[in-house]
This record gives sequence, structure tokens and C-alpha cells, in this order.
Amino acid sequence: MIAADTSSIAAYFSGGKGPDISLIDGALAQGALWLPPVVLTEALSEPLSRANLLPIIGGWRLLPILPDYWLRASETRARVIAKGLRARLPDALIAQSCIDHGVALITRHNDFRHFEKHCGLKLA
Repeated sequence: MIAADTSSIAAYFSGGKGPDISLIDGALAQGALWLPPVVLTEALSEPLSRANLLPIIGGWRLLPILPDYWLRASETRARVIAKGLRARLPDALIAQSCIDHGVALITRHNDFRHFEKHCGLKLA
């Protein structure tokens, strides 16, 4: 089981190359790719690509939101902000989904390293 961030999903569908794309390919082949719900929302929010992506990723498995998720996500984000580091709300929500399920995150986005260092997020 592994999760992917919006940055890597976007690169995957735009024909990008890199280690994250290889990880997504492998996870899809094994049926091991899961999306944090926020990633699905971000990916399908782009009007130009929505019609093409919805039939594909609309059926992918989502990491379930666990009880008290929102409270834990606020604590996780606050921990990073308290260190004087960048912690965008969508990133905190994505990180918390992965932390809750002990799932590594595939990403191209460097800001997730703060959640890795200070909050227990595993990066793929």
C-alpha cells in the first residue's frame, strides 16, 4: 500500500518521467496505489483535465478518513508551523491521511519533507 500526492499524479498523467512515476506505475500494476481524499479533490478540480481524469482516477481507492482526523491534521500542521516552516493546509491534510494509515507518500513536492522530519510522515 502506497499513496501519491497531486504533484506526482499530475506528472504521471502529463507523461512525466522520474522515480515517482516509476513508483506509481509499479503500485498501479500491483493494485497497491491509494489516494488521500484531498489528492482526488485537487486532481479533479482542474476544469480542463477533469473530464479525462474522472473516469480513470474516480474509481481509485481512497484512504479512509479516520475519527478525529481533522483534529490530528490541525495538530500536525501546527507542529510544522511552530518550527517556522511552510505547512500548506492541503499538504497537512494529505500528510495526515498517510500518517494515519502508515502509508508512504510518493511526491515531487519538497514541502512534505517537513512533515517527514517533524511528524512521522514516510516518503517513498
